[in-house]
Amino acid sequence: MTPDKKTVTVNLGPTHPATHGVFQNIIELDGERIVEAESTVGYIHRAFEKLSEHRPFYQITPITDRLNYCSSPINNIGWHLTVERLLGVQTNKRIDYMRIIIMELARIADHIVCNGILGVDSGAFSGFLYVFQQRESIYEIYEEICGSRLTTNIGRIGGFERDFSDVAIAKLRHFLDEFPKVLSEFESLFDRNRIFMDRTIGVGAISAERALAYGFTGPNLRAAGVDYDCRVAEPYSGYTDFEFDIPIGQNGDTYDRYLVRNQEMWQSLHLIRQALDAMPDDDYHVHVPEFYLPPKAQVATVMEALIYHFKVVMGEIPVPKGTVYSAVEGANGELGYYLISDGGRSPYRLHFRRPCFIYYQAFPEMVKGALLSDAVMTMSSLNLIAGELDA
Repeated sequence: MTPDKKTVTVNLGPTHPATHGVFQNIIELDGERIVEAESTVGYIHRAFEKLSEHRPFYQITPITDRLNYCSSPINNIGWHLTVERLLGVQTNKRIDYMRIIIMELARIADHIVCNGILGVDSGAFSGFLYVFQQRESIYEIYEEICGSRLTTNIGRIGGFERDFSDVAIAKLRHFLDEFPKVLSEFESLFDRNRIFMDRTIGVGAISAERALAYGFTGPNLRAAGVDYDCRVAEPYSGYTDFEFDIPIGQNGDTYDRYLVRNQEMWQSLHLIRQALDAMPDDDYHVHVPEFYLPPKAQVATVMEALIYHFKVVMGEIPVPKGTVYSAVEGANGELGYYLISDGGRSPYRLHFRRPCFIYYQAFPEMVKGALLSDAVMTMSSLNLIAGELDA
């Protein structure tokens, strides 16, 4: 620092525990007050989009897991819906409702991480430990359905690789019985907690106009008072069959973002119950043998199944030419896939619309004039996932 300089430059990240991933914030401080901030990404760039352009369509699903890995099933299903739109595939109600159950479980798991760690960043550890037990229950449901937990690779183009087992249904109903009690107690720990309120109310606020200008979506936009949700604006997977509310805030601050995510968990529970009770008796995948791996038993005994298995695995089947954009309501905003196909075995061009990458650009504006400790809370409440920043 030069003798005439009145401020101090500090690095919040890229390996600081409060950055929730590998990214950097260069912050200029006047005492504890933030004068300027600059955000930097690119520390874990993995070239997801380019990797996807050299893989068959069904092999791209595991890549989408690594975007927002806190709610990877939503990424998986969003990709499947994109390819199905290109292929003109129409799924049945059972597949749609199964997808809704999985996506809403993933939304709950994601919000548990965001709000639980927001509490940790304010100095409250108990609530985080308490709700994480329920996140473990969600992972056990994933494990029963697809064999995986965090990066699930769940589902397939045209449906699911297997039906929900009786064990999976039993675990799901147990979760629906247990989680409301835990969520209520979690809210009682934080909603009217004076320390938590002082650390979050008025912190990192953004107006509806500025949020829209930056391209905010998801809970961060709704906390600013804008009633926009992809499940309503551009319905998919049978969401129109069910009743649910879209929670919105007023002030666009850290506290409102916390409240919106809590209310969304209640709405997700409501949606899961409706979908589970209304589940029709039908096939768990549609007939798209060009993209859906046949059962192993048939591969060993039926020549046609063996041929399709080889073609799917080797990516031998071209897809129609076309350009599509398909979006789902990810746990932290609109997750979109812009796909250009030239009729080949792999996408000609694939772009992921990652909500984290978009709203992170507003972070310097949101923390300017705030305290250094406010920057940590603001970053936490935005639900920044480094895997989405560096796709």
